[in-house]
Amino acid sequence: MAGAEPVVRRLRDDDLPALLRLYAFLHIGATPAGAQVAAETWARICANPDLHYLGVEVDGELVASCTIAIIPNLTNGARSYGLIENVVTHPDHRKRGFGTAVLHAANQIAWEQGCYKVMLMTGRKDAATLRFYASAGFESGIKTAFLARRPAHE
Repeated sequence: MAGAEPVVRRLRDDDLPALLRLYAFLHIGATPAGAQVAAETWARICANPDLHYLGVEVDGELVASCTIAIIPNLTNGARSYGLIENVVTHPDHRKRGFGTAVLHAANQIAWEQGCYKVMLMTGRKDAATLRFYASAGFESGIKTAFLARRPAHE
């Protein structure tokens, strides 16, 4: 018997444990937030109407996710823009369209809210990842990204 159809949906208050399990595959070796800090941060996220955490669920398991922030803007006719972050698919579920589905859902939220563009950045340099984003409708080479990080000693 085949599994259930994948469901793309907004994540809810009770999705935090599943999201944190999925994030273990986002940045291997990254230090996770403690339980209390994660819960407090998740409550702030869920209360912010400009933050949208999306996921793909298959047979009750969260297998892919991304975040889109809708950022109010005073240029371009005061139209907002979207910024996508934390795109991740569980390794056992890759190359099945789940990452693309969650990115398309994020774009749809942006278009429904009148955004004039959606941006994402990746730190990955491998050709397969770059092809994945291009196949999901994102173009490279249009803008140049710069990143500043807080110094480690602060």
